[in-house]
Amino acid sequence: MRFLLDADQRAFAGSLHAMLTAADTPAVIRDWSRGDHARGRALWSRIAEAGVFGLAVPEEHGGLGPRPVELTVAFVELGRHAVPGPLAETVGAAVLLGEPPLAKRFLPGLADGTDLATVAAPGGYAVDGDAATLRLSPAPGGLYLGTAAPGPVRRSLDPARRLTALAPAGELLAPAVPYDRALTWIRLATAAQALGVGLALLDRTVAHVRRRTQFGVPIGSFQAVKHRLADAMTALEFARPLLFGAAVSLRPAEVAAAKLSACEAAYRTARTALHLHGAIGYTAEYDLSLWLTKARALRAAWGTPQECRSLVLADGFREAVGGRAGEAGGVRGS
Repeated sequence: MRFLLDADQRAFAGSLHAMLTAADTPAVIRDWSRGDHARGRALWSRIAEAGVFGLAVPEEHGGLGPRPVELTVAFVELGRHAVPGPLAETVGAAVLLGEPPLAKRFLPGLADGTDLATVAAPGGYAVDGDAATLRLSPAPGGLYLGTAAPGPVRRSLDPARRLTALAPAGELLAPAVPYDRALTWIRLATAAQALGVGLALLDRTVAHVRRRTQFGVPIGSFQAVKHRLADAMTALEFARPLLFGAAVSLRPAEVAAAKLSACEAAYRTARTALHLHGAIGYTAEYDLSLWLTKARALRAAWGTPQECRSLVLADGFREAVGGRAGEAGGVRGS
């Protein structure tokens, strides 16, 4: 199987890249981190007009999907430009609300960008609950429509990911919740964002080491610098086929493996970028910091590395045991 994008998918990625490059996302991110959502909402509408959120919504409800591969293509670009907002959470909301009559009520607004949705992690906070127009709280008793609880907004490592507690009581939307399926889609979108973040960090660092000189030559000519960048690029390129393979299968363990690989590669690239930029990389005024902090935050979002490894290992163990049981059954039946 060849995990290569076709011409339409490459053109889609290129059009998103051009649109987001022109949008000055660093300024949008800084506004968003201060609680000023005006420019972020305008950008959200343009992303929705490009069809990104419709890729998680069935056609009968105003969407284009579900099309997980194209969604992955889009989210790599959203990560590459560090677009703020509850992006993966909106995808998860589309899955949680995919059954009638909820679908007819909520999905058109998600597809066309009218609504920003966030989903509270079990026992945790919701990302950008202050900006979202639709707040979902999955619980053992069902799926609830939540409201932002009173109190200050908490900040994560990424200043553009604002964490909000949701009030425990709210409208019961459904007694049963397809939470595991929604989590798989959220993890896929998060993994794609992480890969995009890593690719942006690599590009910015390569440009930096070509400009910065030491002993009269660019530091990018030093063998040690080349090795660090080559290792980062190799990790990102190994993560890419895992990510698109997971988008094809949508198997939870494969998605967890993709998230682990993409997030670890992005985090490794972030460390390399910080090392090669030096002290300037630490400063909040320097745009690199917007990608550095996002790489670290996405690494733990919707499944820590330990949780993803456990899921992958458990799935491998089940397959191994199942295979041995099948072989044993065949011997007994022969």
